[in-house]
Amino acid sequence: MHPTSLPGAPGIGTLGKEAYVFVDWLEKARQTLWQILPLGPTGYGDSPYASFSTFAGNPLMIDLDALAADGWADAADIVPPEYIKREGPVDYGSVVWWKMPVLAKCAAYFLKNCSKKDRDAYEAFKNDNAAWLNNYADFTSIKQHYDAEAEKQGVSGVAQMWNAFWPAELAACDPKAVSKWDAEHTQNIEEIKVVQFFFARQWFALKKYANDRGISLIGDIPIFVAPDSADVWANQKFFQLDEKGVPLAVAGVPPDYFSATGQLWGNPLYDWDAMKKDRYSWWVRRIQRMLELVDCVRIDHFRGFEAYWSIPYGEETAVNGRWIPGPNIGLFDTIRKELGDIPVIAEDLGVITDGVRKLRDDCGFPGMKVMQFAFDPNEAGKDGMVNAFLPHMYPQNAVVYTGTHDNDTMQGWLDAADDDAVRIAAEYAVGKKLGCAAARAMADSGELCAELVRVAIASTADYAVVPMQDVLGLGSVARMNTPSTTGGNWAWRMADGALTAERAERLAFISDLYGRNIRK
Repeated sequence: MHPTSLPGAPGIGTLGKEAYVFVDWLEKARQTLWQILPLGPTGYGDSPYASFSTFAGNPLMIDLDALAADGWADAADIVPPEYIKREGPVDYGSVVWWKMPVLAKCAAYFLKNCSKKDRDAYEAFKNDNAAWLNNYADFTSIKQHYDAEAEKQGVSGVAQMWNAFWPAELAACDPKAVSKWDAEHTQNIEEIKVVQFFFARQWFALKKYANDRGISLIGDIPIFVAPDSADVWANQKFFQLDEKGVPLAVAGVPPDYFSATGQLWGNPLYDWDAMKKDRYSWWVRRIQRMLELVDCVRIDHFRGFEAYWSIPYGEETAVNGRWIPGPNIGLFDTIRKELGDIPVIAEDLGVITDGVRKLRDDCGFPGMKVMQFAFDPNEAGKDGMVNAFLPHMYPQNAVVYTGTHDNDTMQGWLDAADDDAVRIAAEYAVGKKLGCAAARAMADSGELCAELVRVAIASTADYAVVPMQDVLGLGSVARMNTPSTTGGNWAWRMADGALTAERAERLAFISDLYGRNIRK
């Protein structure tokens, strides 16, 4: 569950009081893992997988009440307007419109009124994070200015991006042009850095609170970064771009389970040769940063390190792409030399080849098993083989999920699945033969969803992660994301009162029963 899905705070879940309540509930439920989505500031489409920076934190998660309690904000500045609700789905447009200017006010208040101790902590934060913070603050300041200029001229979408609308010298990240911008926008840039300081203080306090209670945090990074990001703008030599910063080819995946035309992500592709010559320094810094923020990193689309789907820029779908060899084990050997052993979960779903499996296994990373793929009647017994997604077939070095953020909720999947799939799932869960009617009754009552959560926890995989929606037994209305769609995604928030003692007791019992809370 992502922090944005926490209840209580105005408009969006935050790192404030409700996050600590959730950690307390996880402790009572005898849980030792909390997995989140990418933490970066979200852009177009509100997707955490399309962030303005892979190093920065999302300002929308900052808890304003906590800022006021610390004396870092004027309480009068943080009162939300009536249209900002404390319950229901996140309305990102409204939240951004209200909260980002408020955070700027809070940053200005901090710079004017903070104590010497707090100022020293802020200066230390800037020094410790200068490698990414300066680029991010410059990018954000320039973007804010030219986005506003573009809107005045009626320009929107990709035409607003740094490689389309910014002056050539700034678009090229020319050091002299950027230094001049710094000198002329000192206050704005400083406020952007303060907001990141706010995020860091709240995030690391929450992380310590969770770790002290035996709960490790699993973070998440997409293999690729957003085109409209500080990452691409400040590191253009490491991407497949033309001289104006326009991608030569973009990322995606071919037609698969989720989409008949594939998924056209549109991310610029890495220039792996250039990165290798630089000893993959950008990737080393990225992983290092993530392991400061979390205890383990799930890398989305791990198969792209073995080979990635390259789609010519300008294509309307992902169909006309081709597989290009990636950096393979060389990247991870270099990262290990710099950082030591790294705790990584490899998202190895989709079109997986022997080469991808070898890379995953050579790295020693656990892969992912999604239970919703286990009960397809077309896969059961196919070619004389038992479906490898069935929980008793998992290798130990794996992570089982009832579903992921890209799947429907388990209850939503059961509601939409055909009778044979529901029957197979029910028979597997209860260990006896059932008719379709009995299986459907189990599904409709919510009993089958709860049993499948138990089955995941009982599986042979070393680790089990269950979306909070499945713990709560929620239907499709609580789905987090539908791939290849825009609008309405990433918005689910848990209802007040959902963290009941009864649910904690059930999870605790199951986790004790199957030894899930024993540290590996």
